[in-house]
Amino acid sequence: MILTGEEIRARRDEGSIIIEPFSMGQINPNSYDFRLGKKLLRYTEPVLDPRRDNATEIFEIPEDGFVIEKGRFYLGHSDEVVGSSEYAPIIRAKSSTARLGLFIHLTADLIDIGSINQVNLQLYAAHSIRVFAGMLIGQVTFWKSRGVITLYRGKYQGARGPVSSRSYMET
Repeated sequence: MILTGEEIRARRDEGSIIIEPFSMGQINPNSYDFRLGKKLLRYTEPVLDPRRDNATEIFEIPEDGFVIEKGRFYLGHSDEVVGSSEYAPIIRAKSSTARLGLFIHLTADLIDIGSINQVNLQLYAAHSIRVFAGMLIGQVTFWKSRGVITLYRGKYQGARGPVSSRSYMET
């Protein structure tokens, strides 16, 4: 069951959903719009290895924006801290973002219950596109789970800013 925008607001007000900062103007019929954070991360190695911590560089998006080049991959983050200990958040690009050819998640749209973070975004451009810190870029929906809830306690808990893969911690 997906929560309506009004139910997202109500659950946020009572504390079972976390969205900080929060703006009433970002509520939709069944989602909440989130903004792109200030930092981007890119890998600096030509070949990535999931068995080690790959080299990266992190930088702030300039005030006049940053061009994500066609075919390039970056990690970004939401401005908002998002999560819930009762509902499963799922992220999607805003329709307006998708229509410009920007993917905000390539394969990881589900946020585990109990994960409270700035959302890590997998930014990939089908066309070169200028992005700006603070732009509305995506939406988060909240889904009611059925069954016993086990809270997320993984390696990305508490993340702020873009976070590179920690797959090397799994081997």
